[in-house]
Amino acid sequence: MSSAGQSRSLLRYVARRVLLAIPLILGIIAFNFFLLQLAPGDLADVVASEQGGAAADAGYVQELRKAFGLDLPILLQLWTYLKNVATLDFGFSHRYGIAVTELITARLGGTLLLAATSLVIAVILGTVLGLLAARRPGGVIDSVVSILATLAYSAPLFWVGLMLIVFFGVYLQWLPTGGMQEVTKVPLQGLALLIDRLHHLILPATTLALFFMAIYARMTRASMIEAMSQDYIRTARAKGLRDRRIIFRHGFRNALLPLVTMIGLQAGTLLGGSVVVETVFAWPGMGRLAFEAVSNRDLNLLLSIMLLSSFVVVAVNLVVDILYAWLDPRIEVGA
Repeated sequence: MSSAGQSRSLLRYVARRVLLAIPLILGIIAFNFFLLQLAPGDLADVVASEQGGAAADAGYVQELRKAFGLDLPILLQLWTYLKNVATLDFGFSHRYGIAVTELITARLGGTLLLAATSLVIAVILGTVLGLLAARRPGGVIDSVVSILATLAYSAPLFWVGLMLIVFFGVYLQWLPTGGMQEVTKVPLQGLALLIDRLHHLILPATTLALFFMAIYARMTRASMIEAMSQDYIRTARAKGLRDRRIIFRHGFRNALLPLVTMIGLQAGTLLGGSVVVETVFAWPGMGRLAFEAVSNRDLNLLLSIMLLSSFVVVAVNLVVDILYAWLDPRIEVGA
C-alpha cells in the first residue's frame, strides 16, 4: 500500500475509533453520575453544613436544593449535566469558589509533567533491566533484577515516597521534600525556574516510576526470552548476523508489542498512583485535587476529574493501537 493510502487508512481508523469512543464516554459519564448519587447527602447538604448553625435548617436546605437543580428528577439532572459538559461547562466548585474548568486547567499541567516523567523513567529503566535479565535467564543479573522488581512492585507507593523523603530530603538534604517549586522572595524565572522544577520533580517522579519499572522489567524479560527462542532468531544466527543486530532488530522489536500493550493498560493505574504520590509530596496536580474533592465532597469537581481521566485513558489506548502498526508491519491499522 502507498504512503498516501496508508495515511487515508489511518485517518479512517482514527475517525472510527473516535466515533466508537463517544458512547463509551457517555456511558462513563452516566455511571459516574449515578455512582456519586449513591453517596449520602448532596451538594445542598454540604453547603448548608459548612455554613452551620441556624442556617442549616430544612427550609434553607430545600432552597439550596432548588437553586442547584437537585429537586429535579434524577434523569433530568443527568440530561442537564450532559448538556453542560457538551459546552465544556463543568459547573462550579463550592469549595474553592471558582469554576471547575479553571481549577482543572491550573492543575492539569502538574499531573501531566509528573505522569510523563514517571512513564519515561519507568519505560527506560524497565526495558534496560528486562533486556539485561533476558540475556542469561537464571544468571546473577537475572536474579538481582528479579529481586529488585519484586521489591519495587510489592512496596506501597506512600511508603516508598516517605522513605525517599526521609533519606534524600531529611537525612542527606539533597532534594526538596514537597511542593513544585521553591518559595522565594524574588520569583524564579527562566533557567533557574526550570532547574528548580526538575529538582522538585525527582523524588515524586522516582516514587511513581519504581512501581511501573518493576512491571515493565518483568514484561520485557519474559517477552525477550520468548522472542529469542523463535525460528526467525535461529535463522538470523545461522546467517551469521551479529548478536547486537539480532537482539535489537529482530528480538527486541517483537518483544516491544506486549510492553506497549501494558503501557496502554496501565494508563489508568498511573493516574490512580498520582493521587497517592501528589498527596505525599504536596505536588499541585489533578491527583491531589481529586483527593481534596473527595474529602470536601466537591461533587462537580470530582465528576469532572473522573471524566477527564476517562478521556486520557481512551486517548492513550488509541495511541497504543496506532503504535502496533508502526512496530509490526503485519498489523494493518485500517483493517
